[in-house]
Amino acid sequence: MSPLIIALAQLNTLVGDIPGNTQKVIAFAQRAIAELRADVVIFPELTLTGYPPEDLLLRPSLELRIEHALGELQALNLPITLVVGYPKRLSGQLFNVAGVIQSGKLVAEYAKQCLPNYQVFDEKRYFAAGAQACVFDLKGIPTALSICEDIWHPEPMAQAKAAGAQLMLNLNASPYHQGKQIEREAMVAARAREGAMPVAYVNLVGGQDELVFDGGSILVDAEGQTQYRAAAFAEGLFSAHIDLIGGRLQVPPQTLMPIPAHHPAVYEALVVGMRDYVNKNRFKGVVLGLSGGIDSALTLAMAVDALGADRVEAVMMPFRYTSVLSKDDAAEQARRMGVRYSSISIEPMYEAFMGALTAQFAGTKRDTTEENLQARCRGVVLMAISNKKGLLVLTTGNKSEMAVGYSTLYGDMAGGFDALKDVPKTLVFALATYRNTVRRNSLGEEVIPATVITRPPSAELAPDQKDEDSLPPYDILDQILALYVEQDLSAEAIIAQGFARDQVERAVRLVDVNEYKRRQAPIGIRISQRGFGRDRRYPITSGWKMGD
Repeated sequence: MSPLIIALAQLNTLVGDIPGNTQKVIAFAQRAIAELRADVVIFPELTLTGYPPEDLLLRPSLELRIEHALGELQALNLPITLVVGYPKRLSGQLFNVAGVIQSGKLVAEYAKQCLPNYQVFDEKRYFAAGAQACVFDLKGIPTALSICEDIWHPEPMAQAKAAGAQLMLNLNASPYHQGKQIEREAMVAARAREGAMPVAYVNLVGGQDELVFDGGSILVDAEGQTQYRAAAFAEGLFSAHIDLIGGRLQVPPQTLMPIPAHHPAVYEALVVGMRDYVNKNRFKGVVLGLSGGIDSALTLAMAVDALGADRVEAVMMPFRYTSVLSKDDAAEQARRMGVRYSSISIEPMYEAFMGALTAQFAGTKRDTTEENLQARCRGVVLMAISNKKGLLVLTTGNKSEMAVGYSTLYGDMAGGFDALKDVPKTLVFALATYRNTVRRNSLGEEVIPATVITRPPSAELAPDQKDEDSLPPYDILDQILALYVEQDLSAEAIIAQGFARDQVERAVRLVDVNEYKRRQAPIGIRISQRGFGRDRRYPITSGWKMGD
């Protein structure tokens, strides 16, 4: 028997664009035939709708649109087996389905059995669970299907083995978080060993709102060894093969693209997520406030990497407290990165607001109100530019700031997308250093001035202001926030790990009371296992007290 050639189609789909996604399936299938001479091409989970389709699954026309797409795929009668994901209503219930098209006919369908309903997943809201294995003939090999979460549980593999399967094809829409590829490969290896069969695992790629899918499709042998790995964060068609030797399937060593290291993976996820959000929503480009600080500096670098310098505009909005160093650093970075740059003082508009509010503020002392007004002036400027030029405003708040409310509602939070929303401040520093290390501009210059990275962070809303005047040092704060936000440890449990009580209680209180701000914040890219947004859902109005 000649080798079984498997084409792993890492698609970047557009949610809701069923006709466009169908055309992409056709194009990739035709390439798999012409370029790879593949026997089978496997597409990701819910390919035809994109993932996650959310309440589009409730639209009355969904069924007709999927039927039309499947009819189009069958009518081509391509000389290859297509395995594609889509939603389908059966006996009045909606299922997450993988279908097999051979010789122009839909010959098999498998309904996903294990429906994730945790973290960012809501599948039980939409789908009924399947209950049985599906085994079909693939070039003489009894082949089973499974979908994403199924591979994280032993039962679907056990069913497939009992039904006589010798090969498992697993369709995925598995979003990225730090360390996810290693977790995936360990789980696929465990299932392969339990089933004593190879597993071909294909994953979605690209950004969808706050989620990023990182590809990294693999072929694992029956002993659990990864013998083929496709590129991470890259849309493409990847070829792997299985040999039949002595009546047994053998997966020889093949291409193993490297698993990206921590900082490169996070940076690429942020760039991909930003690029796809801007492009899929058809913005002309982006605009951001470039303050001379590290958050806006990193955001600018990512924006240029995602979109190109010609689609990025940076605006410095100085005030009386803005240091000369901040002005110089912002202008210098804009020059190094080749973006459009302007400086618009907020002093006149601030004075106009203060004049209008004179009667309201009479008899009061200066406090954070005046600081927040500065930020809100900047928000107005950026949103005006956005409206006039059709540019998306990138906000630049990081996860540490979002957690404790160190941001101004309708000020520096005004905008449409926050790439750093799930990136702690300490990781912001590391990513800025990483970006300077890996690629310089055409003149050989680091794109982020060194002083931006080395100087103490400051909002510059008051004289000689530093972030750590109001917050614990970021290296301590980020550890506390990781335990409280991402692991749900109580204040007392965090204190028991050796953190100072006053710092823990202050951080926890700030997280709790600023939920209302986070509900109104722009969406941002999820890189952790517990980001703000789809992941972490706490009530705004709550009588919960900190403690055990």
